[in-house]
Amino acid sequence: MKTMSCRPGCGACCIAPSISGPIPGMPKGKPAGVRCIHLDEDYSCKLYGRPERPEVCVKFQADAETCGDVRTQALERLALLERLTQ
Repeated sequence: MKTMSCRPGCGACCIAPSISGPIPGMPKGKPAGVRCIHLDEDYSCKLYGRPERPEVCVKFQADAETCGDVRTQALERLALLERLTQ
């Protein structure tokens, strides 16, 4: 898989997947399909580049297969991956 830069205004990785560990302000993690509280109005992560950003988020690498060509594809594909890994 070839990694790519995140698309501005996407935020699919901050909505579709669950996060089982604590996130600042979300001590029980985040359920799948729920918008992370750190996703701003422009779909950018307010924790990006900060030390408190969860390791699972730091390790996520956008790629064309996972994220598709547009935001809706990214949401659909990440939601499918979430369901397949439960």
